[in-house]
Amino acid sequence: MRAALTLTLGRIIIAPLFLLFYLYYKELEIDLVFLPYLLIFLLAFSELSDLFDGFLARKYDQVTDLGKILDPMADTIVRLSVLFTFTQGIIQLPLILVLLFFYRETIISALRTICALKGVTLAARLSGKIKAILLAVVAFLILLLMIPYSLGYMSLYLLQRISFYTVCVAAAYTLFSGWEYIQANRIYIKKAFTKN
Repeated sequence: MRAALTLTLGRIIIAPLFLLFYLYYKELEIDLVFLPYLLIFLLAFSELSDLFDGFLARKYDQVTDLGKILDPMADTIVRLSVLFTFTQGIIQLPLILVLLFFYRETIISALRTICALKGVTLAARLSGKIKAILLAVVAFLILLLMIPYSLGYMSLYLLQRISFYTVCVAAAYTLFSGWEYIQANRIYIKKAFTKN
């Protein structure tokens, strides 16, 4: 299997592993003090492989149609899985807050697919890239905050409050990036929907 595609598939596998370790660390006999480091490692591997799979695909001429589909799909699966995981266990994010990310991704993906089927390509926007970086930063921040919590230096209430407000900021920007994407591509979207 090509290296770039292997890394992409590896990212998809990380999503359920992240959930498994986060939710069932007690059953798996993972110490709470060790848990944040394990989760940070998994997330770091995912983010780094996201950088390297594109680099490898271009360098070794391994760019494929399958890779073009799986790469953004893997990004969405991992990031949404992490956020949905945080609605449970220690962090307890409100589900309605995380659903905002899900709805944004679903709507934009549906628009891209419909337009592509009509022969219209919607270009990626800088706001979408910033959104992806922001989500990664927020996930790492929450995991880093779990370290002082696990050591008894931070209360559960404070951990949950900081996590909630940082995700709120990311949610607000995510909604903005979705609106900006639709606005920037509105002519092409209209063209695709009026095409026979």
